[in-house]
Amino acid sequence: MIGTAVVAALLLTSCGQSGDSDGDEKKSASDSGGKSAVKATEPLVATYDGGLYVLDGTSLKIVEDIPLKGFNRVNPAGDDRHVVVSTSKGFQLLDAGGAELTDVTFPGAEPGHVVRHAGRTVLFTDGTGEIRIFDPKDLGDGEPKTATHKTDSPHHGVAVELENGELLTTVGDKDGGFGISVLDEDRKEIARNEDCPGVHGEATAKGEAVVIGCQDGVLLYRDGEIKKIDSPDDYGRIGNQAGSDRSPVVLGDYKTDEDAELERPEQISLINTETGKLELVDLGTSYTFRSLARGPHGEALVLGTDGKLHTVDPDSAEVTGSVDVIDKWREPLDWQQPRPALFVRDHTAYVSDPAQKKLHAIDLETGKKTGTAELPSAPNEISGVDLPGSAH
Repeated sequence: MIGTAVVAALLLTSCGQSGDSDGDEKKSASDSGGKSAVKATEPLVATYDGGLYVLDGTSLKIVEDIPLKGFNRVNPAGDDRHVVVSTSKGFQLLDAGGAELTDVTFPGAEPGHVVRHAGRTVLFTDGTGEIRIFDPKDLGDGEPKTATHKTDSPHHGVAVELENGELLTTVGDKDGGFGISVLDEDRKEIARNEDCPGVHGEATAKGEAVVIGCQDGVLLYRDGEIKKIDSPDDYGRIGNQAGSDRSPVVLGDYKTDEDAELERPEQISLINTETGKLELVDLGTSYTFRSLARGPHGEALVLGTDGKLHTVDPDSAEVTGSVDVIDKWREPLDWQQPRPALFVRDHTAYVSDPAQKKLHAIDLETGKKTGTAELPSAPNEISGVDLPGSAH
């Protein structure tokens, strides 16, 4: 077994803005977001320079190669059929099961984070500051009924809606984010904290504790209150996180060199949302923002540049296992350039290998490689649909 058991689920948040696209999207047969015939079971989606590969999740066979120019990003849409694609024009819905782009779009410059929680999917558009919220159960019947909210100023941000209808969103301006605001069901502000320079990323833990990253720690929202948890270093940036709804501990990255052109960190952070304790773990290898995930038992997973998938027990803060997956690699300076990525769904970890143009499936219970896809072009981002009954 690759790691120790403690929790379940997966929450991947993505960050950054999309690049150029010339709009040569392939639409669905219905051109209304409706479902077409199933071509892929438990589909996966990998981006490459010039398009998207839709793969069958069980066979790892490519079922469709969809041309789509520009730097595009992919995130689960919240159901077992669809994936959200971020293009330069906004968010666009991909019917991954039918292996076709639909014409359901949420336009806006610089589409950013996609968050699924409590039966809601929340889209944050950086260039406009607009937040869109919908029920993923409505997908497949044209454009879903969508609630909207607009932040005071556009910025690279993120938002999440909680079980009770509260909306937590970052606050910022053209220079970036610097805090969070919590709104009630009527969208009246009930809590606010602006002590979060460089605000970035989101993860939700057990008990709906929400962690937002800062350059000097994190902001924790729990039980109606916002608390700052400081990093042990003056500059201790946590900008990418992964959480589980069965664990109080959030996995985060950790950087300490504010002046680095590109820091390649070898420490990760573990934030306990019950105790307020932030603990650092030395991995002995670097990793990137696409390297973090959670396993089916709540274990923290990190894909290292040593080519190994490392398992960390979030309670003991110990590395409990490592398995070889790909060759050693080095993070490119340009964040949009392909680098290995990790996507976890249920008991399987999917790891992309741009250098070899491959995508591997790893059984997290045994640590064994269960399949490999050979791809025509180097994959960049990977994602997929949610499985029925899976936690986020």
